Amino acid sequence: MPGVSARGLSLEQRRQLAVNLTRVLARYRSIVDAYIIEFFTDNLWGTLPCSWQEALDGLNPPQLATQLLGMPGEGEVVRYRSVWPLSLLALKSTACALAFTRTPGFQTPSEFLENPSQSSRLTAPFRKHVRPKKQHEIRRLGEGHLSRFMSLGLGLLVKSIEGDQRLVQRAQRLDQELLQALEKEEKRHPQVVRASPRYSPHHVVRWVEPTALCEELLLPLDTSPQSRARLLLTGLHACGDLSVTLLRHFSCPQVVALASVGCCYMKLSDPGGYPLSQWVAGLPGHELPYRLREGACHALEEYAERLQKSGPGLRTHCYRAALETVIRGAQPELRRPGVQGIPRVHELKIEEYVRRGLRRVGLDPQLPLNVAALQAHQAQENRVVAFFSLALLLAPLVETLILLDRLLYVQEQGFYAELLPIFSPALSPRNLVLVATKRPLGEALSLLEMEDS
Repeated sequence: MPGVSARGLSLEQRRQLAVNLTRVLARYRSIVDAYIIEFFTDNLWGTLPCSWQEALDGLNPPQLATQLLGMPGEGEVVRYRSVWPLSLLALKSTACALAFTRTPGFQTPSEFLENPSQSSRLTAPFRKHVRPKKQHEIRRLGEGHLSRFMSLGLGLLVKSIEGDQRLVQRAQRLDQELLQALEKEEKRHPQVVRASPRYSPHHVVRWVEPTALCEELLLPLDTSPQSRARLLLTGLHACGDLSVTLLRHFSCPQVVALASVGCCYMKLSDPGGYPLSQWVAGLPGHELPYRLREGACHALEEYAERLQKSGPGLRTHCYRAALETVIRGAQPELRRPGVQGIPRVHELKIEEYVRRGLRRVGLDPQLPLNVAALQAHQAQENRVVAFFSLALLLAPLVETLILLDRLLYVQEQGFYAELLPIFSPALSPRNLVLVATKRPLGEALSLLEMEDS
């Protein structure tokens, strides 16, 4: 998707972008705040303007990918089967124009051209236990695995903070496995000279509070008298409040730079996690309730690819929305209960899916079902997909506002911040890294955008 680059925008331009985002999100709040599982119970299709319904009704999934989400296949030209209302075209153009671009300076990462499962930029020991997505992220940004690569691979002193004792123990075990593998590799190839020293990560079991400073985080590992502590705070997909915590620690004198990739925006504390900047906090309509922040975590590119393939798995939302009608008919006070994953949904008849879903929420699976009504819901599968695609079109605006708020927060502290798309969005949907420094970096930031840097 095209979009606006955060780099090079002046403070005034960033503030104006925040104003525009809050206005657009307020105008279309009913779409982004809707739960797709309430498609039938709340008549979500009926909440759209009639002209939108006419334009979207009957579009198959590949047409939604190209015409609504603006992601045509290679060499494909977008062809509309009817004239769309200007209001819908305006929404599509606005959503594309206001969202931060997620397109990095490369297409398919060259590191996976030979083998889609193994990064050619990481040696075998550093690929062990690491999925391709994380290999790509580690190599580009370069938790557990990130700290291991930075310490054992790059020779940096690294302190890793984790609140779960079990995860820390597992990380320490993997550290030792990797260290042994590297030592064996050196014995097999003694002619290879190691360019940097090798340190094991220093793991600390500690919960970091979002509103308080963590002294442990700021203590240097090198305590020699001649050492001058200069800390880089790094979070690769720092979940929820952890991204906010890193930003709050950035003002400490020991910290000279920060590189943070956020995720799980729905887990942000409210208030406290958003908004951070005084500017966004002062804008009418800046509020982002849970549903909006949850939607901002969806993978737009991945869903567009699913639409292009038009597989039967797309019917999951329709089935779940139909199940919600049965749940509320049986127990009206039970709304939007969590339903554990039902395997191979696309192979089930809708009534069989509903019976399995009832069992998972503690209701009698033998309840009498109106099969004709369920089949009528299933006939609206493309409408469900169309409404979800419409919400997904707006979701990047929510993420843009959250990240823009963080940029403005850093600038309000008198520091410098940029936002760069450095991962492939196809591999890593949360691919925008916030880089903050206390001195202007100039052209140094350009290196982060180059795949071969």
